[in-house]
Amino acid sequence: MNWLSNLRRPGVKGKPGEEKRETPDNLWIKCPLSGDILYRSDLEPAHWVTPAGFHLRIGPEPRFRSLFDDQKWRVIPLPRVADDPLKFRGGDMRYAERLRKDRQKTDRDDCMEAAYGKIGGAPSIVLVQNFEFMGGSLGMAAGEAFITAAHEAVRRRAALICVTASGGARMQEGILSLMQMPRTTLAIQELKEAGLPYIVILADPTTGGVAASYAMLGDVHIAEPGALIGFTGPRVIEQTIRQKLPEGFQRAEFQLDKGQVDMVVDRRQIKDILGDMLQVLMWRREPHAEDDDVEERVALEPPAPSKALPQPTPAAQRKPALKPRAKAAE
Repeated sequence: MNWLSNLRRPGVKGKPGEEKRETPDNLWIKCPLSGDILYRSDLEPAHWVTPAGFHLRIGPEPRFRSLFDDQKWRVIPLPRVADDPLKFRGGDMRYAERLRKDRQKTDRDDCMEAAYGKIGGAPSIVLVQNFEFMGGSLGMAAGEAFITAAHEAVRRRAALICVTASGGARMQEGILSLMQMPRTTLAIQELKEAGLPYIVILADPTTGGVAASYAMLGDVHIAEPGALIGFTGPRVIEQTIRQKLPEGFQRAEFQLDKGQVDMVVDRRQIKDILGDMLQVLMWRREPHAEDDDVEERVALEPPAPSKALPQPTPAAQRKPALKPRAKAAE
């Protein structure tokens, strides 16, 4: 059989019972930078980076595959929160209805997902913000996900890597959304007190309340090429100051030049950069024994104090404290 046997003249129907093969809608993707039409199957092994160098937006699973060793990870269960605490009604769709549609579209509860694995041999927890779910907006669910990932990192003595992609705080949750900014900041402080690294990968876009909180509090900030990074979008800034902004304003390369980020790295090289970095930052830090199932949250006992540590000297054997010197006569 060849292609001639499948050739069919216009108006001629197929054989009874013959299935009609339809071309999938997502077979090709157009590169926003060059305009080239690319096969989807060719982009997956390239970590969704087009030949022209444009970094397409990706969700949690492609991120996990591109970062974890041997593409092995275990998803960390995240807590559920109230869906519509303020009973928000605004615009052409209720908030509860918007949540339902985005959950159906992405097959996820909210915009955050966390997983545990190893990067360069170092135990790591990767937290990914999915822009496809309501623009990756920061709400109560995202705040709880961040705090859960940070506590899990402290419990496992693992590094925390957060991949940000968000338009800002979720307006449908009002002040409850804004309160996630200080809450995530306190979680980062717990990581620092535990001596664990917190690394941020800034994807396109990272703006609003996310850029004003945990996205800019990392020990190291790695930006993807061309990513929009800033608090307010350039269009709003131009309308406010009534001036034309410089070329590439708020893009990753512009922020690198101004010292806002530490490095701009191609997505295909981020894993190697992270591996080298974690070997230094996690040096001589022994992780907890890995659990067979991450969902079984067994409380680990605190480590026993080492016998090699010097014991406190009894009060009777302590030397008397030196008296302060008298002030010299003026």
